[in-house]
Amino acid sequence: MNQSDQPKHSAHPVPGRYRHYKGRDYVVLGVARHSETEEPLVVYRTDYGDRSLWVRPLSMFQESVTVDGLSVPRFQHLPD
Repeated sequence: MNQSDQPKHSAHPVPGRYRHYKGRDYVVLGVARHSETEEPLVVYRTDYGDRSLWVRPLSMFQESVTVDGLSVPRFQHLPD
Protein backbone atom coordinates (compact mmCIF):
# COMPACT_ATOMS: atom_id res chain seq x y z
CA MET A 1 0.00 0.00 0.00
CA ASN A 2 1.48 3.34 -0.92
CA GLN A 3 0.94 6.69 0.72
CA SER A 4 -1.88 7.73 -1.61
CA ASP A 5 -3.73 4.44 -0.96
CA GLN A 6 -3.77 4.94 2.81
CA PRO A 7 -6.79 6.83 4.11
CA LYS A 8 -5.84 9.96 6.03
CA HIS A 9 -7.19 8.48 9.27
CA SER A 10 -7.39 4.74 8.70
CA ALA A 11 -8.38 2.48 11.56
CA HIS A 12 -4.72 1.44 11.89
CA PRO A 13 -1.57 2.80 10.27
CA VAL A 14 0.06 0.31 7.91
CA PRO A 15 3.39 -1.12 9.10
CA GLY A 16 6.35 0.64 7.55
CA ARG A 17 8.45 3.77 7.70
CA TYR A 18 7.06 7.10 8.84
CA ARG A 19 8.63 10.54 9.18
CA HIS A 20 7.83 12.55 12.29
CA TYR A 21 7.08 16.21 11.64
CA LYS A 22 10.36 17.10 13.40
CA GLY A 23 12.28 15.13 10.74
CA ARG A 24 13.28 11.80 12.28
CA ASP A 25 12.20 8.45 10.80
CA TYR A 26 10.39 5.67 12.66
CA VAL A 27 9.19 2.17 11.78
CA VAL A 28 5.63 1.26 12.75
CA LEU A 29 5.40 -2.38 13.83
CA GLY A 30 1.68 -2.54 14.53
CA VAL A 31 -1.12 -1.52 16.85
CA ALA A 32 -1.56 -2.94 20.35
CA ARG A 33 -4.24 -2.39 23.02
CA HIS A 34 -3.72 -0.99 26.51
CA SER A 35 -4.30 -3.83 28.98
CA GLU A 36 -6.64 -1.83 31.22
CA THR A 37 -8.42 0.63 28.93
CA GLU A 38 -8.16 -1.22 25.58
CA GLU A 39 -7.07 2.08 24.03
CA PRO A 40 -5.29 1.40 20.70
CA LEU A 41 -1.57 2.20 20.87
CA VAL A 42 0.78 2.39 17.89
CA VAL A 43 3.96 0.38 18.49
CA TYR A 44 6.97 1.79 16.68
CA ARG A 45 10.73 1.98 16.90
CA THR A 46 13.26 4.64 16.12
CA ASP A 47 15.04 4.21 12.79
CA TYR A 48 18.17 5.76 14.29
CA GLY A 49 20.30 5.42 17.40
CA ASP A 50 19.43 2.52 19.68
CA ARG A 51 16.24 1.64 17.70
CA SER A 52 14.26 1.78 20.93
CA LEU A 53 10.59 0.78 21.05
CA TRP A 54 7.87 3.34 21.72
CA VAL A 55 4.08 3.43 21.96
CA ARG A 56 1.77 6.34 21.31
CA PRO A 57 -2.03 6.52 21.42
CA LEU A 58 -3.45 5.92 17.93
CA SER A 59 -5.42 9.16 18.06
CA MET A 60 -2.26 11.14 18.81
CA PHE A 61 -0.24 9.27 16.15
CA GLN A 62 -2.82 10.21 13.50
CA GLU A 63 -3.41 13.82 14.54
CA SER A 64 -2.11 16.92 12.83
CA VAL A 65 0.08 19.52 14.51
CA THR A 66 0.59 23.18 13.69
CA VAL A 67 4.07 24.12 12.48
CA ASP A 68 4.79 27.69 11.37
CA GLY A 69 1.06 28.28 11.06
CA LEU A 70 0.48 25.21 8.86
CA SER A 71 -1.34 22.02 9.82
CA VAL A 72 0.85 18.97 9.11
CA PRO A 73 0.50 15.30 10.05
CA ARG A 74 2.43 14.29 13.17
CA PHE A 75 3.65 11.20 11.26
CA GLN A 76 3.75 10.90 7.46
CA HIS A 77 3.89 7.44 5.85
CA LEU A 78 6.93 7.08 3.57
CA PRO A 79 6.68 5.18 0.29
CA ASP A 80 8.67 1.95 -0.01
